[in-house]
Amino acid sequence: MTAGGVIAGIDIGGTKTAGALVSREGTVLARAERETPARLGGDAMAETAAAVVADLAAMGGPPAAVGVGAAGVVDQLTGEIRAASETFVGWAGYPLGERLTDRLGMPVRVENDVNAFLLGERAWGSADSGDALGMMLGTGVGGALLLGGSLWHGPHGAAGEIGHTPGYGDLACTCGRTGHLETLASGTSIARRYCRATDSAPLSARVVATRARAGDDVARRVFLDAGRAVALACVSAATLLDLPLAVVGGGVSSAWDLLEPGLDEVLRDQPPVSGIPLRIVPGALRSDAVVLGAAALVADLPTLPTESELVREPR
Repeated sequence: MTAGGVIAGIDIGGTKTAGALVSREGTVLARAERETPARLGGDAMAETAAAVVADLAAMGGPPAAVGVGAAGVVDQLTGEIRAASETFVGWAGYPLGERLTDRLGMPVRVENDVNAFLLGERAWGSADSGDALGMMLGTGVGGALLLGGSLWHGPHGAAGEIGHTPGYGDLACTCGRTGHLETLASGTSIARRYCRATDSAPLSARVVATRARAGDDVARRVFLDAGRAVALACVSAATLLDLPLAVVGGGVSSAWDLLEPGLDEVLRDQPPVSGIPLRIVPGALRSDAVVLGAAALVADLPTLPTESELVREPR
């Protein structure tokens, strides 16, 4: 394989930093991951990302450029992390793009992880429209907007923070306020609401999904409420921005069969006033969405070989 003939996508998450070597056609050629040292500061997290790139290079040759999807509000021009949750110590204000460019000696672009998710789905997944809402349901709820084929960042880089829109009840949100979408639709909130309703010991949203499929009415109701909340948020965004499509990813989307009844109920009873149908679909790329979207950030930088010139990842 020609050195520099591939690109790399990196996903810096709260627990793991995942990476992939990717062809220009979106084929994953190699994968690597390491634990994210989220409590050790920006330098430690940047070094971990660089180590993942080195791991990938050892498997498939050095990439020509690196795209990064990172949690937090990102300055897409400089790659600086403008704001981040308390999960990431020393992350807000950290010049990630600059540090990684210096460390790796190659072009680096940094984007918010949910923005990267939507880019990945647009390039190689479910986002078949240039105007779409992206939503990731995981530990929290994140959003992204694609308008006219391009990401919409807003004047401060914070567009798409749909998880912290109010009006969804009176439960406390992780941000310290109440009634945000995240209090109904995140994996954390799904598990917490089920445990409170059943007086259960702490468990995961995955376990709640298993119980719902086994006929547990409380578990099914929690997912029904989550689906309704997601659909209401999507309809609100579609009404404001004339969006025909919303793509939903993240770990909770693996329970699409449980979310769908609530989604369908809202789309049936409260469709966008424009009369234009809104489609809400699951992401197609699953756990690869952010790394592929990160790779898509730099796909236009190097000259890449065709698919036939690349060695595929062994399966």
